[in-house]
Amino acid sequence: MSVALLFSPQGSQVVGMGRELAERSAAARATFEEADRVLGWSVSETCWNGPSDRLDDTRQTQACLLTTSVAAHRALGERVELEPRLVAGHSVGEYAALVAAGILDFGASLRLVSRRAELMAAVGADGGMAAVIGLDRETVESVVASVGRPTELVVANDNAPGQVVISGRREVLKAATEPMRAAGAKRVLRLPVSGAFHSPLMTDVAEGLAAAFEGEDWHDALIPIISNVSAEPVSDAGMIRALLAEQVRSPVEWVRCIERMSAEGVDLAIECGPGSALTGMVRRITPGLRTANVSDAASLETTAALLRSGLPQPALA
Repeated sequence: MSVALLFSPQGSQVVGMGRELAERSAAARATFEEADRVLGWSVSETCWNGPSDRLDDTRQTQACLLTTSVAAHRALGERVELEPRLVAGHSVGEYAALVAAGILDFGASLRLVSRRAELMAAVGADGGMAAVIGLDRETVESVVASVGRPTELVVANDNAPGQVVISGRREVLKAATEPMRAAGAKRVLRLPVSGAFHSPLMTDVAEGLAAAFEGEDWHDALIPIISNVSAEPVSDAGMIRALLAEQVRSPVEWVRCIERMSAEGVDLAIECGPGSALTGMVRRITPGLRTANVSDAASLETTAALLRSGLPQPALA
């Protein structure tokens, strides 16, 4: 069985995430303790008890998601020997993938994701994002082009067929809503985020991240990581750094990432982190690629048993 590991994106967070994993796994518990120590505030308390408005503040969300995702990966590794062929993370999930691939240690990834969140929060006041449901990417791009503000409105995430996210200045997002509906969108949903992430409006963030990257030790990947930007497997540390800086102002090419995983022979994708948003996307992109997840005690044991059996998971409807 050829396995890939996926790491959850912002928007997956929920109060209580990671608590059961920490109760069942010494490795997961140690991960939360390390995060608390490295960052100097209680990541564990925020994840487990909220409140939700604190957890949803991007300055806390990103570190909390990273910690929960790494804890899930380590808890699974405690139960079964993991030999993934590839790893990938969606947006901030790439920072957990860096840890799983041996590119950065967990402490370095925590420091960088905390800096990323600070930079994004500082430039985010005038920007936002919206999910366009029911249109293909080409149609969404055509509508975006018709709005005529190429530096202020872009496709930010190509998540799955019929699920494309746009990003830009709030007034331009608002102006694009009716044209999207006129083109056949079933829904246009404003996302609860604090900025125009994955757009040119994040250029200052990209430059700030590139500077922050200089202060950490990077290593070539032990497991290739599929980049959000290029949708190609990458192992070279220098290339990974360059792509990661670009990621915050570039589209997340998630459809292409999953298609590339499938082409590489992966037959089971395991999402590590709260919820199962990515496994849902995977099933829509490549229905033949089987999925599992590790988000709580029950899913941890189910996925560990699946891997011990060596048998592919039955396809889900």
